[in-house]
Amino acid sequence: MSGPEQRGRWVAILTGAISVAIAVAYLVLITVLDSRGPLLPPPPEALGLSPAVAPAVARAGEAAGPASAAAAVVPPPG
Repeated sequence: MSGPEQRGRWVAILTGAISVAIAVAYLVLITVLDSRGPLLPPPPEALGLSPAVAPAVARAGEAAGPASAAAAVVPPPG
């Protein structure tokens, strides 16, 4: 084989090796991500759809604090 043919052969071998390495890395990445379990949607607070206000729980004989009054003013999303 002449010089240009030999160089073309090595370029093809190198390109194939890089392609196989990328494919194996992709399969490993997918396997690792898939082993973490099912994907769950984010909570509404993460999307900014509803405020993250902790509800105030009134004990027996106590009045609810200002947090529950603020939560009552917030309109429902929609």
